[in-house]
Amino acid sequence: MEYQSPKHIIAVSALVMNEKDEVLLIKTHNRTDTWELPGGQVEEGEPPHLAAEREFFEETGIEMKVESVTGVYYNVTNELLSLVFRGKYIGGNLSLQEEEIKEAKFIPLTEENLSFYITRPHMASRALDALKGTGTLPYEAWTVKPFKQLKRLE
Repeated sequence: MEYQSPKHIIAVSALVMNEKDEVLLIKTHNRTDTWELPGGQVEEGEPPHLAAEREFFEETGIEMKVESVTGVYYNVTNELLSLVFRGKYIGGNLSLQEEEIKEAKFIPLTEENLSFYITRPHMASRALDALKGTGTLPYEAWTVKPFKQLKRLE
């Protein structure tokens, strides 16, 4: 059998709070049964932290900057690796990417009410880990030839 390169999807999402400590959640047209953290797929050659910032802005109109990694998750069924970040709210006006996003709003999300909003268990665990913010993972993005560190988060 001939070797074939893996074709995994890399996805990113981010938990971002406003000045009232409310979390921005979205509801998509494809998953109307749950709220979720804004995010999407990493494009070829794109560092994940920049993909998270881009996707967040494209989906919501809100600018944020990634500050830390809160978890790495793998969906075996869909061969999807998901990186979840915490981001700092920078600004902007809430405006939806209407083809994909049905609704978005800032919610006073807590561990106690999270399951009311985020009904899919694999998405709930990601959001809960990000909400707790306990311990973060180091993250680095590099180019090589020549070696250049693009970003490091601790």
